[in-house]
Amino acid sequence: MTGRTCESDGGDAPPKIWNRVVGIDPGLNVTGYAVVDPGPRGPIVVEAGVIRCGSSERALGQRLDNLFQSVLELLTAYPPGALALEKVHSHAKFPRTAILMGHARGVIVLAAASKGIPVFGYAAARVKKTLTGSGRAPKDQMQRAIQTELGLAEPPEPHDVADACALALCHFQIGRTLRGLKGF
Repeated sequence: MTGRTCESDGGDAPPKIWNRVVGIDPGLNVTGYAVVDPGPRGPIVVEAGVIRCGSSERALGQRLDNLFQSVLELLTAYPPGALALEKVHSHAKFPRTAILMGHARGVIVLAAASKGIPVFGYAAARVKKTLTGSGRAPKDQMQRAIQTELGLAEPPEPHDVADACALALCHFQIGRTLRGLKGF
């Protein structure tokens, strides 16, 4: 994500692609992202990678600022019509994780709002069910579904990128279903 700048006047920004979806798997250390466009044979990945916010040794505010600025750069370089974001999930054994994830989600939502991009949140189980038919699909099954749907030679790596691809694909699939229902 280095080398890109966020232009405040919008004059150099490419126009929004309304069918483009940016999927983001939020995290404070590593955040995965995938820019997915519609293609003639199905969705295609335009750009994917990770945003490294810094180690847990850095101050929380610095990590969140890095995440915010990086997401702004991403949304400026690849303006989407929608952003698909994983919902916060909590586990009784790890309540702090949900709180920290909420911070990361908050700055991502703020970055999208500052660009006028609607955000759609999806629970992990919903993403799994949409792509595989099972809300409890294991990682390897999800990897194969993502690889097949996007026509990739290999499954996306690391898992943060795979999760971001899955979020974008889930949004595409749900959108297709909703458009199909409106036709009746």
